[in-house]
Amino acid sequence: MEEYIERLRRGTLKMHALENELPPTEAVSVRRAYIEEETGNKFDTVGRYSVNIERIVAKNCENMIGAIQIPLGVAGKLKVNGEYAKEDYYIPLATTEGALVASINRGCKAITKAGGADVRIQRDGMTRAPVFAAKNVAHAMDIIRWIESNKQVLKDIAEATTSHGKMKDILCFQVGTSVYARIEFSTGDAMGMNMVTIASERIAQKVSQETGATLVALSGNMCTDKKPAAINLVLGRGKSVSAGVFLSDDMIKETFKTDAKTMMEVNNRKNLVGSARAGALGFNAHAANVIAAMFLACGQDPAHVVEGANTITTVDQMEGGVYVSVTLPSLQVGTVGGGTGIDTQRECLSLLGCSGGGEKSGDNARKFAEIVASAVLAGELSLIGALGAGHLARAHQQLGR
Repeated sequence: MEEYIERLRRGTLKMHALENELPPTEAVSVRRAYIEEETGNKFDTVGRYSVNIERIVAKNCENMIGAIQIPLGVAGKLKVNGEYAKEDYYIPLATTEGALVASINRGCKAITKAGGADVRIQRDGMTRAPVFAAKNVAHAMDIIRWIESNKQVLKDIAEATTSHGKMKDILCFQVGTSVYARIEFSTGDAMGMNMVTIASERIAQKVSQETGATLVALSGNMCTDKKPAAINLVLGRGKSVSAGVFLSDDMIKETFKTDAKTMMEVNNRKNLVGSARAGALGFNAHAANVIAAMFLACGQDPAHVVEGANTITTVDQMEGGVYVSVTLPSLQVGTVGGGTGIDTQRECLSLLGCSGGGEKSGDNARKFAEIVASAVLAGELSLIGALGAGHLARAHQQLGR
């Protein structure tokens, strides 16, 4: 080990090159020891982990020195009445926020007792939006017209790059001499960003070749990836999914210690009016809490919590109770690729019965999306109920301090 650390000190060996000379486990140990020496900080627990790092250093993390452990809890069972998810599930939640799992668990209990969450996916498409520079406004419109007239040509080019991705559409936008082509793909069981990026590059090359447009960036932020954006709220990105449940007056009183009228007022004044006054893009109580905990547990890209936070929560008065629903316009999930292959995350996906590819391409990712949406519904129910009953501070005092 000392030989490699000395070479790192001298600069004759780069940290990222350790795996070229050593097995992954040894490379990680050397790198960690070097960082400890350089910084004077000890990593007594970071170096203890159970995951197989050979895949991780190849696909998931560069310059690895160890692993961070996040507590994993379960909520449920949660009954889901979807088109892909049709069972009772224990929900894996990786979090350090006290009271969160307990809160979601209470929502799961209410949904299951009510007969389960109705859940449906309306749209399924991952996007990438290259930006081109035109010579002038007239040239910009020529580029757009060429793209719109040659979608089948571009579709064939894109689909030649992947066995699972299918191009669904291209929407073009212009700002002066900038042209944005928002390309949408179905991506099977993968979340699909790598897939659509490679396919979009081929499309962009063809557009440049045929129109004289200059490709400025393969992502022009009209996608929109990992940033708050109204376009994702309106047009969707990834899975657009809704989940809902009817709660009777008696159940609201028994489970949440409040009533239908109060739950409606909390949702209206907090989630809808309060969010609108704040200029928020999401109109919900804490959807990101649930999405983040499930994403960390199940190997999703945690940065995509941004888009998941676009969730809109509604509470409709019905005879004898209320119908509570959540709509997630831009939920980006996958069950193959990325972090889903890491041992611990794969086990959590297996708990839900949707690890890896489905019997039919895309079925497992859609199943996972339906479960996530149902869990978000559970979280929204519980927090709205706690606010209505005035129990939020008490719960955090007991469980989250």
